[in-house]
Order: sequence, then structure tokens, then C-alpha cells
Amino acid sequence: MRPGILFALLAALLVATPARADWKPVEKVETYAISGQSGPDLYASIGEAGPLLGKGRVIAHTNFKLTWTRDYKPQGGACVLKSARPKLIITYTLPKPAAPLAPAVQKSWEIFAAGLAAHEKVHGAAIVEMVRKIEAISVGLTVADDPGCSKIRTELTRQLAEISLAQRQASRDFDKVEFGPGGNLRQLVFNLMTGK
Repeated sequence: MRPGILFALLAALLVATPARADWKPVEKVETYAISGQSGPDLYASIGEAGPLLGKGRVIAHTNFKLTWTRDYKPQGGACVLKSARPKLIITYTLPKPAAPLAPAVQKSWEIFAAGLAAHEKVHGAAIVEMVRKIEAISVGLTVADDPGCSKIRTELTRQLAEISLAQRQASRDFDKVEFGPGGNLRQLVFNLMTGK
């Protein structure tokens, strides 16, 4: 995927999720130190120091913490979820050289780092979209014969699981394309390794 397509996808995700005035995600960037004075050395250091995900290390990672303030109200024997306000913190973990780089390597690094950050921002936008979907199905959710507002929590959890699983699968599919033949991240790595 060419960088222009990547940015178009990011823009489409942002347009597809209308802005709400009542909440915004908090975005943070954390870095991990890498060493080296050439593209191959920097990439090797990423392999040694990158975030641990599952059984291996990754180049970068987007993680999030999501909590909710929900207002459940009994209503005529049913339970209604009157409001659901999310608090979303998205954290991007990216590599950062620990020492200054030679000008040619610095230029290659900046292109690589910008492309990597843009890739992670697509993951971030997908997380925001997921939260908006959760919010949309939550507010107004009604479960009959639930005066204690316990059945509604089970129903909400079931619906949220479906949305969460879909987001995770979309994230994996996006990474597969990005790292696949002709993929944007694959090209970024190649260019860093060859000094382009």
C-alpha cells in the first residue's frame, strides 16, 4: 500500500466516525530506545528491543485503555441504559534512536518513522470507531423484565464482544496487507534497510 493510500484510508476512517462534542480520546506516544548507525543496525535493534506481543517482538504497537461511566435505570419492569460515557486512552509505542544519526541515515529514518506512525494512527482511528459503535448500541439499550438491571449487563457484554472481535480481526487484516507483498510497511522496512 502506497503512503497516499494509507493516508486516504486514515482520512476515510476519521470521516466515517462523526465527531462527538461530549468526549475525545486521549492519545499518548511512548518510545523505546534503539541503537545503530545504519538502517540494518537500527532494524536489528528494533527486533531486539521492540514491544513484546504474544510470543515475539513487534516494530510498534497501539494499545488502549477503555473505561465507561454508565447510567442504568429501571423503567416499568425493564432496564434502560440511559447514558454511556467512554474514557479512552490510546497509547502508541514507537522506536526512537538513542543517539544522533548521520544525515543520510537520519533522512531514511525520518521517512520510516513517519510511515510507521501513520500506520499506528490507522489502528488508533479503528479503535475510536469501535468505541463509537459501542456507544451507539449502548445508549437506549433496553432489556425487558430486568428491574434489577442485571440482564442488561449480560446482553451488553454479548454485543460488545462482537464489536471488539470485529475490530481485532480488522486490525490483523490491515497488518497482513501492510506487511504483505507490496505492502506499505514492508516497503518502509526495505527502504530503511537499503538506505532509500
